[in-house]
Amino acid sequence: MVCDSKERTKQFKKRLYNFTLRLVEFLDTLPSDNVSKRIGDQLLRSGTSILGNYVEGYAASSKKDCANYFNTALKSANESKLWMTLLRDTKRTAPEHTKWFLDELSEIANIFGASLLTLRGKRNI
Repeated sequence: MVCDSKERTKQFKKRLYNFTLRLVEFLDTLPSDNVSKRIGDQLLRSGTSILGNYVEGYAASSKKDCANYFNTALKSANESKLWMTLLRDTKRTAPEHTKWFLDELSEIANIFGASLLTLRGKRNI
């Protein structure tokens, strides 16, 4: 069981890393107008924060500390959904360019939400 958990952890970290790489590539394709730049900056901050807080949370010295980092990662995923939706709805990018990101962010947020429930003892593994 422990190996399975370690493998899932490794796969999730890889998933977050690949998400971050794809996000950076996507942001490079945005128009160079002022609004796109500002929203893109916000999305870069919140989107890369997900991976950063996951890494910090996984290395945390206590469950409480881990939960705090995972909670921040969850908030960053939700914030990233907002910025991505704004890019789509203001027609700065086509809906088909944002769909994968919005779906992935929803799944990532669900994983962090479930992890937080487990860490807080409100859900069994």
